[in-house]
Amino acid sequence: MRVIIQRVTSASVVVDEQQTGAIAKGLLVLVGIEDADTEEDISWLCSKIVNLRIFNDAAGVMNVSVKEDGGELLLVSQFTLHASTKKGNRPSYICASKPGFAVPMYQKTIACLEQELGKPIQTGIFGADMKVSLLNDGPVTIFIDSKNRE
Repeated sequence: MRVIIQRVTSASVVVDEQQTGAIAKGLLVLVGIEDADTEEDISWLCSKIVNLRIFNDAAGVMNVSVKEDGGELLLVSQFTLHASTKKGNRPSYICASKPGFAVPMYQKTIACLEQELGKPIQTGIFGADMKVSLLNDGPVTIFIDSKNRE
């Protein structure tokens, strides 16, 4: 699994002119799923996301997690995180999972994040044409790949 984590002061997602999710201060998380992903990847990433210390403490140092800060979380599926640009100029998405595998993994990720965060999260709609708006705070943007745990 691959995620882009963005610290935001606000974020929202709209599908067919209807808002499906919105948060104030917290994290916008874009997630890409591939067939090699497992429930262990979900568990590891969810724990990492909610415990990542990227919010400022009283001294202005990034030392507080979204969980500790009481922030919110918006999860949006994004198959393009598995784009391959190795050959030519048109990205290939062959590594991105098809909905039959990806949708259950996305649902498990939502449940895991809610359990780790201790409250419901906001989401987009899997596979929909989504319009995502955000006000990046910092900016702080972090990429994590569960297959490359640096």
